[in-house]
Amino acid sequence: MRVLHSYKTYLPECFGGIPEAIRLLVCGMTSRVESEVLVARRRGLGRRYKYEGAPVEAVASLGELLSMPIAPSFPFVLARRARQFDVVALHLPFPLSDIASLLGLGDETAVVVHWHSEIVKQRALLPFVAPLIRRTLAGARRVIVSDMALVESSPFLKPHAAKCVAIPFGVEIAYWQHLDSPQQAQADDIRARNPRLVVASGRLVTYKGFDVLVEAFAAVDATLVIVGEGPLRAELAAAAQRFGVADRVRFVGAVSRDDLKTYLHAAKVFVLPSVSAAETFGIAQLEAMAVGRPIVNTALPTAVPRVARHDSEALTVAPGDPAGLARALTRILDDSDLADRLAAGARARIAEEYDQSAFVARVERLYEEAAAEAARGRHRAIHRA
Repeated sequence: MRVLHSYKTYLPECFGGIPEAIRLLVCGMTSRVESEVLVARRRGLGRRYKYEGAPVEAVASLGELLSMPIAPSFPFVLARRARQFDVVALHLPFPLSDIASLLGLGDETAVVVHWHSEIVKQRALLPFVAPLIRRTLAGARRVIVSDMALVESSPFLKPHAAKCVAIPFGVEIAYWQHLDSPQQAQADDIRARNPRLVVASGRLVTYKGFDVLVEAFAAVDATLVIVGEGPLRAELAAAAQRFGVADRVRFVGAVSRDDLKTYLHAAKVFVLPSVSAAETFGIAQLEAMAVGRPIVNTALPTAVPRVARHDSEALTVAPGDPAGLARALTRILDDSDLADRLAAGARARIAEEYDQSAFVARVERLYEEAAAEAARGRHRAIHRA
């Protein structure tokens, strides 16, 4: 079975939850599956390369507008290449994939949508892209969501609830738990220099709520490391200066998975301060839970507070509440018994519910079902002809 994953950007040019989920699927499926990835450059000429052995085509882009690549050739490349695969996995929202769907992805190809979030920041574009999204969903064999709450709250998904399947994300638990000797030494050194270390990770974009976190740190006696890159970096650095915490808040940019893992092992607590429903799941908190870190997250109407639950693996606060965020972080930093209890809960929950192998196996079975349905449809069409 040949599978093509389509999204706006991919590793190593862009880190984040969706590229990481695609990587897990591409690298984790059985030998029966041949996977490729089609994305756009963030800026620059098109190129082909391999990432962890999987072929990737990144089409040319003139830059980004509203967090979307300006890649006019992308829909045409996707429409052409889709016909060479048994399954095309469209990771949405990404309007250029919807345009490709309008052009046609081939009657013999099974389209599976991975619905990662609603369009939140670019809501002004909804009148233009909503018809395209509806057409894509209508043509999909299956729609994968991380939690059925997304279906219940989405005006796009509700009409297609019968084809929606909830498959929670997973992470490579053994990878995140293990440090080699140099990594352990580095984590020990970071911890010795920063005994009250808080770590956050993600793209520096509005819905991640890092502005709220920076403001909260004016009332937290700790050091903060924010891992990730994005358009708000200068604005967040200015906010750290404004709130008088620039000496305790470090922006380390996009780092390797190994370096992120080292920071997580050095941390006392991990925080996911997201402020909108664009944060549907929070893969970053799964990675921290695998390491065994207590979580502070927000009470979003998504899977986020159900993955790491209040008073079991996390302390959950209202979105956009810097004072509440500060209180929760301080409670964990000051109460070692609470921190140990939440950490133990995090390790247990990740092992029981969010192992990467179960996530990948369920998606692979769904791809096989969708491809088989498409094949039966072809046979019926041939028979009628």
